[in-house]
Amino acid sequence: MSFEQFRAPWWQPGGHVQTIWASLCARYQAQGAQPQPWLRERWDTPDGDFIDVDFSSHAVAANAPTLVLFHGLEGSSSSHYAKATALACAQRGWRLAVPHFRGCSGEPNRLLRAYHSGDVDEVDWILRRLQQGAGGDLLAMGISLGGNALACWVGVQQQAAAQLIQGAAVVCAPLDLVAGGVSLGRGLNRWIYTPMFLRTLVPKALGKWQQSPGVFDKAALLRARTLHEFDDVFTAPVHGFENADDYWIRASAKPLLKQVAVPLLLLNALNDPFVPAYSLPTLSDVSASVQLWQPPHGGHAGFASGAWPAHVQAMPQAVTQWLAQWLPAPQQNNKER
Repeated sequence: MSFEQFRAPWWQPGGHVQTIWASLCARYQAQGAQPQPWLRERWDTPDGDFIDVDFSSHAVAANAPTLVLFHGLEGSSSSHYAKATALACAQRGWRLAVPHFRGCSGEPNRLLRAYHSGDVDEVDWILRRLQQGAGGDLLAMGISLGGNALACWVGVQQQAAAQLIQGAAVVCAPLDLVAGGVSLGRGLNRWIYTPMFLRTLVPKALGKWQQSPGVFDKAALLRARTLHEFDDVFTAPVHGFENADDYWIRASAKPLLKQVAVPLLLLNALNDPFVPAYSLPTLSDVSASVQLWQPPHGGHAGFASGAWPAHVQAMPQAVTQWLAQWLPAPQQNNKER
């Protein structure tokens, strides 16, 4: 069955259930698979900050491909999709690298700067640094916010992206940030998901205010009840945008998709509660290098399948299979023997 026809188990009705179940209840490994610990490296950034990069610890050949996974908003290597992707990479003999956006690895970063949906400079620096130490080819994958940032980078780089990566996959990204932001500020989304994000975003921003008192309106931050209000107070001004609307428009990847010149997969479930189906790109919005997968089910970064309580291996297995076709033949499955 093609992943474009992916369907969730009958007992997971609707996008909300498929999103929440995958995150909280489903196994990240199929039955019998064993999780592996991460190996962490701390990298100093060119501007005097740091990021933490977690690498999969399974054995790989010296020239094995490396898949770089950019996580979603407030995600990390502990996210269910990261752990599931690590197992998929282990089965292929690939190395997995999960770079943490600033402040997402469990320790506050040094500078006022944090991260945002269009952070192409950070994506570029990370990929170039990884290429320096990789023995084989690089592939890239992004989930949600990290997926939009990766898609922006691929669009901005155009043909130059091929100097760093063989192909990229973007999963459940809000490629139209205005549509995604409006959706998260309404109805059940506002009461289920927005508080979950603000629960960690606001304390981190308050920590930045302690570092640089007066750099933004602390009282307005404490009043924020939507991501638009948070981005208006913190994300936009701290990262050089005029306001939240300016940030959402300028950081959206959708207008850049016609410029993509390397193989790019865009995977979005039509019932994703974060990403309205009407906002998804069509073939007229993308270049010939882009493939669209828009299955009816999956929720947001969900795609749980299998027998109770289900697992989340289906998506990373399908995505890594798609990415493998762009590797030189000897590296497609390069497990150490």
